Amino acid sequence: LTVERETESGYYLIDEDSYQEVFLPPALANQKVEKGDKLDVFVYVDTKDKLIATCKVPFAQVGEFASLEVVDVQEFGAFLDLGVEKDLLVPANEQKIKIRSGDRPVVRICLEEGADRVFGTTKFGKYLEKMEFDIQEGDEVSVVPVDVSDLGYRVIINKKYIGLLYQNEVFTAIKFDQPYTAFVKKIRVDGFVDVSLQKQGIKNLDDSKKKILDHLFKFGGISPLHDKSSPEEIREKLGMSKKTFKNSLGMLYKDRMVLLKKDRTELARRKKKS
Repeated sequence: LTVERETESGYYLIDEDSYQEVFLPPALANQKVEKGDKLDVFVYVDTKDKLIATCKVPFAQVGEFASLEVVDVQEFGAFLDLGVEKDLLVPANEQKIKIRSGDRPVVRICLEEGADRVFGTTKFGKYLEKMEFDIQEGDEVSVVPVDVSDLGYRVIINKKYIGLLYQNEVFTAIKFDQPYTAFVKKIRVDGFVDVSLQKQGIKNLDDSKKKILDHLFKFGGISPLHDKSSPEEIREKLGMSKKTFKNSLGMLYKDRMVLLKKDRTELARRKKKS
């Protein structure tokens, strides 16, 4: 928005398409502001139904999912930290399971029809049923793990979708609320998305072959890993499943790049041309 004018209380920005004014308090500006400046701002409705601008970036916007910290709980709803001055209200009737202090629930950010008020919900059903995807199987995505079960890790995908990272396909330590690069395995009819930290099919094997070769080079061309090594040892040293390891190792052997011994794997020594 463009800074249209300055008053004693702050700045008024204008949308040049609608000519609607939005107030920017000085405390919410992260830079020196002058008339005519163009600013990237987040606009929300305050408690007096007035449009307020801030230069802060919220953790999520309308239509997105986020795992947010609870800052207050009341009978009528819970308030979550959205990353801007105004907290996000999750009304009691929008809570699938009652939110309590200390929780960090996953919520979808929604816009109240006819009121332009932002609210959160943990009832995802009706939104997942109508979900339109701009991703497809095989696409690279950003995922943020938010909780875990025996089945696997629930993740937020590109802030837009809810997905699952299966426990038996995780070969590295996972940290919550940290972004990871993942790949879409399947878009399910229920609106959820299955993802993997490894590329699928031949692309996964190509990456795994390179990882094995790098591992061999790092240890002077000899590794104690072999096709009889335990899945735990392979996971710890290479971050891949035993099945992927054996398939990749077989391809490297076929290409005459490695030698397979009973108790180790060796890098094949290329004969020098005379």
